[in-house]
Amino acid sequence: MDLSSAPEAIDDEPSGQVVAAALVQAARSMRTVMSRNLVESGLYAGQDGVMLALAEEDGMTAGGLAARLGVKAPTMTRTIGRMEAQGFLHRRADDEDARLTKVYLTEEGRARLDAIAEAGRQTGEQALRGFSDKQIKLLMKLLRSLDANLQNGALED
Repeated sequence: MDLSSAPEAIDDEPSGQVVAAALVQAARSMRTVMSRNLVESGLYAGQDGVMLALAEEDGMTAGGLAARLGVKAPTMTRTIGRMEAQGFLHRRADDEDARLTKVYLTEEGRARLDAIAEAGRQTGEQALRGFSDKQIKLLMKLLRSLDANLQNGALED
């Protein structure tokens, strides 16, 4: 769904369904552009989130990473395996509890953090091209409110 070619009537009184579809499409577009911006660094979509989480808290379990990034454990296990083969991560037993295996960034992984930041900057710049500072602040306020509504709804279920 290309929102730029959507019927004008959608703008008149958008329903929750139309808003949800627009948000999903915008998120997909952001992810696509981010993936393109990451390609030179050797990273694939989603790997940037794993590396940024480990940059914040190195030495997490696969389950902890999965929960933090909102993905299923088997998906995270496959991602970690792929990233380990690429040389970005390594796994080892926890120093305090050898029953736990934790994931750590390698030096090669740490070397990619600047490329991830640059890809994020470029993606954000492209997405916000033509927006005023006031529009960006309003967008952020609206997105935070929307997220809070969804989070609160999930808690009530």
